[in-house]
Amino acid sequence: MQFGIFTVSDITEDPTTGRTLSEAEKIRNTITVAKHAEEVGLDVFALGEHHNPPFWSSSPTTTLAYIAAQTERLLLSTATTLITTNDPVKIAEDFAMLQHVSGGRTDLMLGRGNTGPVYPWFGQDIRQGVPLAIENYALLHKLWREDVVDWEGKFRTPLQGFTSTPRPLDDVPPFVWHGSIRTPEIAEQAAYYGDGFFANNIFWPKEHYQRLITLYRQRYAHYGHGTPEQAIVGLGGQVFMRANSQDAVREFRPYFDNAPVYGHGPSLEDFAEMTPLTVGSPQQVIDRYAGMREYFGDYQRQLFLIDHAGLPLKTVLEQLDILGGEVVPALRKELAKNRPVEVPDAPTHAARVVQAARGELPVAGGTKAPQPVAAQAARGAAFGIGGAR
Repeated sequence: MQFGIFTVSDITEDPTTGRTLSEAEKIRNTITVAKHAEEVGLDVFALGEHHNPPFWSSSPTTTLAYIAAQTERLLLSTATTLITTNDPVKIAEDFAMLQHVSGGRTDLMLGRGNTGPVYPWFGQDIRQGVPLAIENYALLHKLWREDVVDWEGKFRTPLQGFTSTPRPLDDVPPFVWHGSIRTPEIAEQAAYYGDGFFANNIFWPKEHYQRLITLYRQRYAHYGHGTPEQAIVGLGGQVFMRANSQDAVREFRPYFDNAPVYGHGPSLEDFAEMTPLTVGSPQQVIDRYAGMREYFGDYQRQLFLIDHAGLPLKTVLEQLDILGGEVVPALRKELAKNRPVEVPDAPTHAARVVQAARGELPVAGGTKAPQPVAAQAARGAAFGIGGAR
């Protein structure tokens, strides 16, 4: 398994001091956090994409390339790259370039985001969110696998004899995760292409994500990519830790109460009961996250959110020390127990190069044709899944 952290890049007032960092300070701090993630033995650093305050990360590949130059092992990803409002041609170019400058230490998570106004900002209609995601990824997938592309779709001008440059490193495109918190069509899309599916898993009860991941696993097998257990699954998570659980709760409470996403809503205790948010001792985190495969099956990537809501850099680095020193080593051991040999390892560029040489990389759709969007939505409704992200 791969373990790491993701950041949403928020710039939030520290409720205990009343101080808000500048954009420059927050960007520098994020780079420090990413470098420390490698130092403590984590595998992945993932950066979100936003185009509005209070978030700063409008160009994740720029930041990730800078981090790549200062790290040696850390896998650099996104959380999320907006497949709906970014031009697929530019995504193809930017991430192939990041592949090259990082030596293959990159993948990406595609999603539709959670900020409605971003659609008109980039000339798109939010009511076309799902069709945009489907068409734009079909083009991105093609751009990375064909040297010369002819293309005509609904949402962008046609391409004639176009070659995206640079070509993917070693002729193997970056691995793609499709991220969603509630949209069955995105789970279907991930399954059709044999890509990974990432359930953010920080806002909803486990039963919600169980339905979504079950749908993805079943459809992955339907398209002939392997058994449901061989589907590639990633999970988000959120923790705050101190040696004494009471200290953790006392210290984190003001940050939780004022967080831009869920502040002034449910109590910390209620939210922690309903979602995977775990505020307590390292052992409490180990126990809770070691049990995730009971609900979701064996999976490949676990990312934690630890740096939002105005938490100071010193505290975030302390959280990383606990993750790398106590929690992740224990989770690696626990989640390796009784792991079936047929469950695949987390994807890496080196492993995918070997797969490509053997002709083992997934082929879009396998032997099955994609279902119309309406049929996908109906299937999602049968699972009790709806919504717009």
